[in-house]
Amino acid sequence: MDWSLEVVSVPVSDIDRAKAFYAEQVGFHIDYDSAFTDDYRVVQLTPRGSGCSIVIGTGVWASLPGTSPNLARMSPGSLRGTQLVVPDIEAARTELVRNGVDVSEIYHFEKGGWLTGRGGDWNSFAFFSDPDGNGWVVQESAARS
Repeated sequence: MDWSLEVVSVPVSDIDRAKAFYAEQVGFHIDYDSAFTDDYRVVQLTPRGSGCSIVIGTGVWASLPGTSPNLARMSPGSLRGTQLVVPDIEAARTELVRNGVDVSEIYHFEKGGWLTGRGGDWNSFAFFSDPDGNGWVVQESAARS
């Protein structure tokens, strides 16, 4: 059986602010935005070229039948390490900076620590956070044949 990761929940405190950040600054496509009640709104956004989306909203997990209440308790800003993979880390970083995202310099991991600059295949990274502090990693991919 194939398992496909399609949606990652991102806990935010202000849906409209997060929606604007991900769409206007990071460049995600807005797939869906619907408020079903005053306490239940879902916004789904997808990075360009990705098969996986993010969802932000209110009451999203609390309303699902059989759902553990722990899923509804993710605090805004508690998500860390979600990775976006790009073919060109420098171009991706330049785009984020141009759009007003506070993104780190490019780093790579070598000899047990982080060093500035590009690394080898799969070893070039940049880091940013959304307005709530959810941490993202941008990783350059190796050329695929």
